[in-house]
Amino acid sequence: MELIVTIPAFNEAKTLGAVLESIKKEAKCKILVVDDGSTDNTAEVARKAGAITISHPANLGLAEAFRTEMREVLKLKPDVIVHMDADGQYLAKEIQKLVKPVADGKADLVLGSRFLGKIESMPLLKRWGNKAFSRVISRMTRQRITDGQTGFRAFTPEVAKLAMDSQHTYTQEQIVRAARERMRIVEVPIYFARRDGKSRLVSNPFEYAVKAWITLLRIHRDFAPLKFFGLIGSLFMAVGFALGVWIVITLLNTGGVGGIPRVILSALFILTGIQIMLFGFLADMQRK
Repeated sequence: MELIVTIPAFNEAKTLGAVLESIKKEAKCKILVVDDGSTDNTAEVARKAGAITISHPANLGLAEAFRTEMREVLKLKPDVIVHMDADGQYLAKEIQKLVKPVADGKADLVLGSRFLGKIESMPLLKRWGNKAFSRVISRMTRQRITDGQTGFRAFTPEVAKLAMDSQHTYTQEQIVRAARERMRIVEVPIYFARRDGKSRLVSNPFEYAVKAWITLLRIHRDFAPLKFFGLIGSLFMAVGFALGVWIVITLLNTGGVGGIPRVILSALFILTGIQIMLFGFLADMQRK
């Protein structure tokens, strides 16, 4: 079985060497490192350790680094791909735990769940945010996902071929796209170690959260347009109908509607809601 471990790295020269050595010790595999425009000697450390190294000319971000990983790893014709980070928070000794369900033909995508395993350290806000994202992903995929943001995962080449449209991250989109293609997704518990210093791949947690929510909304729009536009349209129509009821009550009590603008506003909300719902129907027909 051809196993390849892929790692995105940005200014991780301090930790990358130890991570690569631990991988070589624990697993018989090739290692692919995507240096995302590092300004330190990350690429040199990777090459010295014997890893296949691809360097971006500038820091293009996590999503673009992941796309480069998938494009390059598929050229190597792997049977199983393991994706992990360069900061040492995921343990190389657990690689085989992730690979086993894929190797046994029981899964297409295996997620290393920090919340099913042990977390050595994670800020409360980040913990809450990760759980909130995972609940949303669970609803979208109709499958319980406890850690939709994990950077430690194993998957088949077919999963690696899935198109990623996000300009910010890959974590949620890969899960949703795999689920939509009826690929088998399982989770295994993993250990999440304390990080020495701040994340370099995600420098601004608040910005990451905002962009991740936008990504989830975009995915939901693309995969379930009728539900997405239907909900928005229903909200507009509900406001319009509520305003209309108020106008009727005012008419019955006072003999007047309280001003023509109210009537126009009520009609505008209702018509806008209907139009948005029609967008959903049209998008759903095109998707099919």
